[in-house]
Amino acid sequence: MRIAIIGGGPGGYEAALVAAQLGAEVIVAETDGLGGACVLTDCVPSKTLIETSGVMAVLNSSGDLGIQIGGGQIGGGQIGGGQGQPPGRGTVDAPRLYRRVKELARAQSADVAVRLAAEGVEVVPGAGRLAGPRTVAIGDREITADAVLIATGARPRVLPGAEPDGERILNWRQLYDLGELPEELIVVGSGVTGAEFASAYQALGSRVTLVSSRDRVLPQEDADAAMVIEGVFRRNGMTVLGKSRATGVKRTGQGVAVSLGSGETVTGSHCLLTVGMTPATSGLGLEEAGVRLDSHGFVQVNRVSRTSVPDVYAAGDCTGVMMLASVAAMQGRIAMWHALGEAVQPLRLSHVAATIFTDPEIATVGVPHAAVMSGDVAARMVKLPLATNARAKMAGLRDGFVKLFARPGTGLVLGGVVVAARASELILPVSLAVEHRLTVDEMAQTFAVYPSLSGSLTEAARQLMQSAAEAD
Repeated sequence: MRIAIIGGGPGGYEAALVAAQLGAEVIVAETDGLGGACVLTDCVPSKTLIETSGVMAVLNSSGDLGIQIGGGQIGGGQIGGGQGQPPGRGTVDAPRLYRRVKELARAQSADVAVRLAAEGVEVVPGAGRLAGPRTVAIGDREITADAVLIATGARPRVLPGAEPDGERILNWRQLYDLGELPEELIVVGSGVTGAEFASAYQALGSRVTLVSSRDRVLPQEDADAAMVIEGVFRRNGMTVLGKSRATGVKRTGQGVAVSLGSGETVTGSHCLLTVGMTPATSGLGLEEAGVRLDSHGFVQVNRVSRTSVPDVYAAGDCTGVMMLASVAAMQGRIAMWHALGEAVQPLRLSHVAATIFTDPEIATVGVPHAAVMSGDVAARMVKLPLATNARAKMAGLRDGFVKLFARPGTGLVLGGVVVAARASELILPVSLAVEHRLTVDEMAQTFAVYPSLSGSLTEAARQLMQSAAEAD
C-alpha cells in the first residue's frame, strides 16, 4: 500500500514511522522541515527557553539554600551584577540563549529526518494538497495513494488591531529572532501559552505584565492549580491584570502600547500575543474533496482519525482535538493502524496527560476537579500540600500540591493533578493508574523512594484508602 502524508510534524512523522514499519510505501510532503512547527518554532524552542528560565529561577533563589552566587564565576561566565539585575541574581546572554534554542530545534528536526530515512520514508519538500480523494499534489507532482493523512497543524491567531510586526509586536514564533530579552514584556492572553512565556521571561529577568480577559490566569485549568501559579507570579513581581481584554496594540517609538477594553493603556518594550490558534487548512483542497471542516476550519475526525471521506485521515492541531504533540502523534499512529488493517484502540482523551510548563509546572490526567465538584463524576478526593513533603523542603520548594481522585466504593483511580517542579514527570504514575485501572489500594501498597516528591502520590493514595475504610 502507498500512504501520502501532508505535513511532517508529530502527527505526520509518527504516522509515517508506523506505516513504514507495517510495510507501506510512505511519502511525506513538508514545507518547512521535519518536525514541523512543533519542533522548529513551537514546542521544542519554547521548552528549551523554559528549561533555561528554570535554571535561572534556581540560581535566583539559591540564597535560601545557603548558596551565594553574587560576583561568582560559573563556567567562565559572570553570574550576578549584570545591567538591570540586582547583586546575587544571574544574568542572561540573550543572543547566546536564542542561538541555542534555534540550534536545538534544528538538531531535533535533523534527528527526525534521519529516523524517517532509516525507515525508507520518502520526504518531498513542498506544500501538499488534495487533488482528489486519493491524490496528493506536491508542486507539479501528483501522487496516487491508498490512504492520505492531513497533518498540517495550526498557526497563531491574529488579534485584529494587533498584527505582529516581528520586532515589538510578536507572536511566540518570532521571539527567538530578537537580539535581546524584552525589558518590559506585555503578554496578552493568560491561557497555557501566555502563562508559560510569562513565567519564563519573568525568571529570565524581564518585567512582565500579563493581560487576562478572564478573572484569573489559566481559566480552563484546575482552579486550585491556577491559584497557585497566579500567586507565584504576583509574589515574583509580575503584574497580572484580570478581566482586562486587549483591544489593540500599537508601536510607540521604542516600545508598545496595549489598549484595554476599560479604556486604559498599558505600555512596555514588547508585546507577546498568545490568543489562540487557527487551523492551517485553507488552500489544501479539502472541501473540494468532500472533507468536512467545522465552523472554525478544523478538520472533523472520529476517534480513529478518519475524516468524512473514506481513506482520508487527519491528525494533530488541524483537527482541533487537544492541541498537544502527544495527542497529534497518537492520532497519526491510530490513523495508520486503522488504514492498514491493524487492531486499533480508539483515541481516549480522558487518558491524556497534559502539562503546563510554568514554574512550578501543572500536570493533569483523568477527570477534572470541576467535574467532581459539579457532581458530573462521583469521586472522593485528597489534596496534599507540597510543603509537607520532606524532599520538597530540602529543595526549598514551597508552592504546589498533589491531588488524587478515586471512585467511591471501588477505589478506582480516576485522575489527578500535580503542581510541582517536574510535575510533567511526576504525573506518569497517575497516568499509569488511570490507563490500567489501578485502585488507590494498589498505589498505596507500591514502594516510593524516601525522600521523594513522588512519595506524596502514594501518601495521597493511602489517605484515600483510609477514608474508604472509614466510609465502610
